[in-house]
Amino acid sequence: MELNAMFLILPGGWEWIIIVLAILLLFGGRKIPELMKGLGQGMKEFKKARNEASSGDKNKSVDENTDQEENKS
Repeated sequence: MELNAMFLILPGGWEWIIIVLAILLLFGGRKIPELMKGLGQGMKEFKKARNEASSGDKNKSVDENTDQEENKS
């Protein structure tokens, strides 16, 4: 039941065309590349921060394991 309701919410083919045309009318053809560039830079920064956080967590867990082994000795 929930899956069917989800498909009712998602836009189909014609709806996407209308959305793209509305965006073109609102922002114009010259502004869209600038918006996409900003979106791409934001995604790149997000991925970089996510990777740094996950590598920091891995390093932290390695340090904790090393500390635990030293405490056992």
